[in-house]
Amino acid sequence: MRTFDFTPLYRSAIGFDRLAQLFDEAARAESQPSYPPYNIELVSDDKYQITMAVAGFDRSEIDIETERDALKITGRKQREENTRNFLHRGIASRNFEHTFQLADHVRVVGARLDNGLLNIELVREIPEALKPRKIAIDGSSGNVQVLEQKAAA
Repeated sequence: MRTFDFTPLYRSAIGFDRLAQLFDEAARAESQPSYPPYNIELVSDDKYQITMAVAGFDRSEIDIETERDALKITGRKQREENTRNFLHRGIASRNFEHTFQLADHVRVVGARLDNGLLNIELVREIPEALKPRKIAIDGSSGNVQVLEQKAAA
């Protein structure tokens, strides 16, 4: 199944063009990179963490950048000056590039490298103008109040 029909979605939903684009891009991608292995964790309601196993990489060999709604992590190993004769090589040290698509209002707030694990912290920050508002019926245009967010149980 390579194509999706979004016609029913367009009948009742407005502004989901980006969702259709994400599905098209996912269908076009032949295979997702499996190196290096990573986890995506939901830390709390609006906080996420990507943990990537980058054993053997130094901080200077890893680049993290965001452009529009994409997070790109690139690892470039420096060439070793002396050649080594491995009897068994189980630790991969090849270059990699991994791109994650970010939802609206998700941004990277920090990254750290500890014991061969790259931890990238992300947070979703919804602008004040996009938060739910209560609108009074037959009220003046200035009579709009921001709803209080529900406290976590």
